[in-house]
Amino acid sequence: QVQLVESGGGSAQAGDSLRLSCAASGRTFSMYVMGWFRQAPGKEREFVADISGSGGSTYYADSVKGRFTISRDNAKNMVYQQMNSLKPEDTAVYYCAARTGYYMANEMVPAARYDYWGQGTQVTVSS
Repeated sequence: QVQLVESGGGSAQAGDSLRLSCAASGRTFSMYVMGWFRQAPGKEREFVADISGSGGSTYYADSVKGRFTISRDNAKNMVYQQMNSLKPEDTAVYYCAARTGYYMANEMVPAARYDYWGQGTQVTVSS
């Protein structure tokens, strides 16, 4: 079992930066592929980024590539998402998720494949 707790959301202006954090429980954190997803009102949950267990590989949705950076600190059981150059269309509830299995390089793994989810943190970007 893995429990995930996100933090760091809030309100921002377009062009600002925010950093999301996700704290994970458990002693085998490095075995999990970690991902960030988001869900805007009236829309389906969408993939944002993921990172391999070692942290050596990452993959991003085209909509955030070059602006967001996912990272992890396995010693602290933490995953982060640095979000720069925020846009109003980034407004959503952001979720941290964990899954077992192999890391799929350059492939977006859908939300249904993830085993554990946090409660989400709201990010609101105004123009």
